Amino acid sequence: MKKMSVFPKIMLRAEVEDYLKNTVFKNKELLAAVGTHEVERKFDSLLSQLSHPPAFTTVRVNTLLASVEQVKQLLIEEIHKQFNGLNVPVFQHPKLSDVLLIPAIGPRKPLEKLSAQVIVGAQCGNAVLRGAHVYAPGILSAPKFMKVGDVVSVYSDVEGKCKRGAKEFDGTKVYVGNGIAELSRSQIFSSGIPLKGLGVRMTEPVYLSPSFDKMLSGYIFLQNLPSATVSHVMNPQPGERVLDMCAAPGGKATHLATLMRDQGKVIAMDKIASKVEKIKQSAKQLKLNCIKAVCYDGTKALADDRMEGSQVPTEGPPFFPESFDRILLDAPCSGMGQRPSMSCAWTLKEVTCYPPLQRKLFSVGVKLLKPGGVLVYSTCTVTLAENEEQVAWALATFPCLQLESQEPHIGGEGMMGAGLSTEQLKLLQRFEPSSATLQGVDINPPTYPGLEDMIQLANKDSIGFFIAKFSKKR
Repeated sequence: MKKMSVFPKIMLRAEVEDYLKNTVFKNKELLAAVGTHEVERKFDSLLSQLSHPPAFTTVRVNTLLASVEQVKQLLIEEIHKQFNGLNVPVFQHPKLSDVLLIPAIGPRKPLEKLSAQVIVGAQCGNAVLRGAHVYAPGILSAPKFMKVGDVVSVYSDVEGKCKRGAKEFDGTKVYVGNGIAELSRSQIFSSGIPLKGLGVRMTEPVYLSPSFDKMLSGYIFLQNLPSATVSHVMNPQPGERVLDMCAAPGGKATHLATLMRDQGKVIAMDKIASKVEKIKQSAKQLKLNCIKAVCYDGTKALADDRMEGSQVPTEGPPFFPESFDRILLDAPCSGMGQRPSMSCAWTLKEVTCYPPLQRKLFSVGVKLLKPGGVLVYSTCTVTLAENEEQVAWALATFPCLQLESQEPHIGGEGMMGAGLSTEQLKLLQRFEPSSATLQGVDINPPTYPGLEDMIQLANKDSIGFFIAKFSKKR
């Protein structure tokens, strides 16, 4: 494995880049501790890492239906078939017993860039970098005479400037690999009805990761490593009553239910109806019965004092105070830790608008938690305002809360800059992509370091993420 950077750094608005650099990274505490040079190196590293995919694909095993070892063997066979006989190792994470890790192979040695170019939306391009094929809705531009079976090069329209139906595109685009057209240009753009099927089957992606489309459904759930860590940190027990306040798309709620051996009650709440349907589908696919998915606004989930007992549904929402053993608040956030992401068009106002909502939700969570209960707060972003500063605010606002140590603790410590003590920072868990070195795995033949180094790399080279665990004093 060697250091590799194949894509430009993530493109951000100047005001957002300036905010992240000068308010988040160049804060007084951090500058005093490590110096300007190291802070700037970390920031540059973060911008590079964000445009590249994590070094591993993480799969969570539904241990209620199969053993990790059984699924591991099935995965190895599936990947062997998909990759035409190429042997790619599958590792079990030593501290997350239900998690399997598959190294991403890439960036591949220079692939031939073809004159026939298909341009896809940025989201579609990001998905290709994590193993997906190109589906028709993601295609923005295709060559004038493209027919089924043509070999094409696929590019991501990182700035969102390509007009749907264009025959060519000269704007900013990033090459993500080659593939074979499964639909002709006229099928994609002339049918009048938006198509849903496979548009380009990727044969030579820049990063080779397995495609999980319909693979072992029911047995596995695709989840980023930090997201799978959250449920283990929360450590729910069979028979408990657990609330996931912002549960869509359902990865953590289904994980919590699995860890509880499908015994007890997991209330999975989200305020968007279509997302609640997705949670229900995931629970059904994974054969979990203890999940109750409800469409409700988490900020209004606490039953009003003036409500008579008869006015509050038995199961809720809204819920009576102190009615949950454990609560997960995986809060809506700026998402500045998501990878791969080659550009983010958000304004500074959009990036910085989340803390008030997070505090509203957190306050409701504290009231709904039983004394002696556990509240876990998490985000998939790297800002101080949404992470460590929220912890400092929570501890100052709710004397009944106490910061707890986390098990497993596989990420880094919290980031300096919010006035928390060294001891408090050690109790937090921050997955910081800037702490990893961009690696490359070559395909001819794939060479891998030892298991311990691989696990260490997986723990560091993930999406940006933050976890804090609180308990409520009795």
